[in-house]
Amino acid sequence: MKEALEKGASFCAYQERYQDEVRKKLKSLRYDYETVEEVLYLLIRENFIDEERYAKAYAGGKFRVNKWGKNKITQELKNRNISEYCIRKGLAEIKNEDYLETLKQLLSKKESSITDKNQFIRKNKLLRFGMSKGYEYELIMKMIS
Repeated sequence: MKEALEKGASFCAYQERYQDEVRKKLKSLRYDYETVEEVLYLLIRENFIDEERYAKAYAGGKFRVNKWGKNKITQELKNRNISEYCIRKGLAEIKNEDYLETLKQLLSKKESSITDKNQFIRKNKLLRFGMSKGYEYELIMKMIS
């Protein structure tokens, strides 16, 4: 038990982690179910695992570094079984002005790389690009109109 706790704590100390990630890691180290769950409980209690903190770090990082939109970030957090509450808290870290400015820059950069002269095709390519980055349809349409 002590060894499992130490391994779990060092795994969490390296970077922000979420419960399922730590659970999988401990299971991969061949600890039994009860040990894994007890270690998780202790790690949460000692604040090594905090899903709200994880969601904030994840959302902020993916937005700043990868320039992802809120839809893509939300989907990825849902895939990691993060609660709706924590997802909302994570997305709240993204300032609206920064969000709109980033989308504007992405679309502007993409537009300069589109060689097609047909306006309908250009707008369609920009829309698909923005949606693939996880931005909202309405925002993209507003920007490209």
